[in-house]
Formats: sequence, C-alpha cells, structure tokens
Amino acid sequence: MNTLKFIAKRLLMSAVILFFVALIIYILMRCLPTSYVETIARQKSMQPNSKSFDEWMKQLNAAYGMDKGIIAGFFQWCGNALRGEFGDSWYYTVPVTQKFSETIWLSFVMGAISLVFEMLIAIPLGVIAARKQYSKTDYTISVLALAGISLPTFFFASLLKLLFSVKLGWFDLFGLVGRNYEQLSPWGQLMDKAHHLVLPIITLVVISVGSLMRYTRTNMLEVLNADYIRTARAKGLSERKVVYHHAFRNTLIPLVTIIGGSLPGLFSGALITETLYSIPGIGFTSYNAMVAGDIPFSMFYLTFLAILTLLGNLIADVLYAVVDPRVSIS
Repeated sequence: MNTLKFIAKRLLMSAVILFFVALIIYILMRCLPTSYVETIARQKSMQPNSKSFDEWMKQLNAAYGMDKGIIAGFFQWCGNALRGEFGDSWYYTVPVTQKFSETIWLSFVMGAISLVFEMLIAIPLGVIAARKQYSKTDYTISVLALAGISLPTFFFASLLKLLFSVKLGWFDLFGLVGRNYEQLSPWGQLMDKAHHLVLPIITLVVISVGSLMRYTRTNMLEVLNADYIRTARAKGLSERKVVYHHAFRNTLIPLVTIIGGSLPGLFSGALITETLYSIPGIGFTSYNAMVAGDIPFSMFYLTFLAILTLLGNLIADVLYAVVDPRVSIS
C-alpha cells in the first residue's frame, strides 16, 4: 500500500512539473527567431504576382493557430494534447503521431542494443578494476573509461567514418540502407540495415560505457571495504566467492537504479549520433523539425522527453526500494 501511495504521489507531482515544463517549452518555441511559417511566407511572397510577406504571415498564422497569444495558444495546445490531438507536422506534412511512430522504433532498437553492449562491457571491467585496484589493469581500464567519457560524439563519429568508411570502405558514410536495397531479399534488407547501424551503435556504446564503468568500479570498491566483506574473508571464503557472491550482489543495488532510470531514454533517440550518420530515427527527425521551426512536432518531442525524464526518476526510486530491503517507501 505504501508503494502505491508513493507512486500516486510521485505521479501527481510529475503531472504538475510536466505542466510547467511544457509551458516553458511552448514559450521558447513561440519566441524562436525564425519558424516554418516565416519560411513558407517568404517563399510564397517571392512568387510572381503574389501577396506581400506580411499578408502571407497573417494568413498562415491564422491557419496554424499562431495568431493567438502565447498563454491562450498554450492552453489550446494542452486541450488538444489531452484529447490525443497533436496536429500535423509543418515540416513533414503528416500527423505528428504518425511521423513519431514511424521513427521511434528504429531509435529504440539502436538504444536497446547499445545498452546491452554497454552493460556487458562496463560492469565486468568495472568489477575487474576494483578487484585489482592500483594495478596496471586498473589504470588501463580507468584510462579507457576516461577517454570514452571525454570523447565528443561528433569527433569520435568522424574518426570512425574516416577510418572505416573513407579509408577502408567497409561502411557507407551516411544513411540506413544501401544503393541496392530494393533488389535484396527480405533477409538481405534486414542485414543491410544492420550493417549500416554498426558504426552508430559503436559510437553510442563507446561514449556511454565509460561512465557506467567508473560507477561500477567506485561502488565495488566501497563494498569491498565494508566490514562484512572483511568478515567473509576472515572466515576463509575464497576471494572469488567473496567478490562475486557477497560484494557484487550489493554493488548491483545502485547499478539497477541507474540502469532502470536509463530505460525510458531508449525511446528518446540519439539526436547527435543519428544526425551525424543520417539515421532516420526520432533524434534525426526531431532535429530536422526543430531546424525548420516545426512547432507541433518539436512540442510533442520535447514534451515526450520531459515525460521520459520524470518516468525514469520514478522507476529509479521504485527499483531502489525493490532491490534493497533496507529501504522502505513511506
């Protein structure tokens, strides 16, 4: 019962926070120096025997509901959003939810595969570094982790493309499919897409694995220095049993909360990585929409990110209480 009350309370608080976050996002979107409406109005005003730019702006603003004040426009957007009506994308000229559903799952697949590889690499290496503290192995793993944390995404992605695409020619520079995609069998098409996702996934893994590796090492060292670990060693237990049966299980407690909090992020997309590789996921799609001043799609995407953030915090809090019996939710 306490858990249900806690979740209900957090959901209520999240709804209030989401309202104000959406308001800030809407104000920022309305105050942008340029927009899709201005671009279209400018293009139409340059056509022969066309109306002036101001006349087109007035007509298009009325058509898109931009002639209302910011507060009035925001409450109109909220009312439509509560009914599941997010309007049509100005840039993609299709319903916002349709474009979102067409692109979200590609980003989810990339994020899920990257998260699995990140855990398989970071957690074992973090444990090994903690077991062999201040050794050459520890220093090597720490240097690799810090390098991964410090590498900018655009720089590392450019290095991968230079080496594997330009120099070796193993992968295409951009895109999700190759030139002969339409002539391939269904299995060949799947393999072609998988081949084009290799470099983006490597980029996501390398830039993310360092922080989880360092976090695992830090928590493992803290557990290994605990009194009950010294007691287990004093009882004559093998080092392997002490580390993997006693210490590692308690190290997993904070790790589960970190991983649980990152699960909603699988749906947010990787804006920089998708843009650099021209992968048509939700990140790349939202980037094009924001650059074009597409307010309906940008509002939906940014509000969606806010929901994911609030949901991630809730999942992390609940998981911490689930995996650690010493924590009670009240």
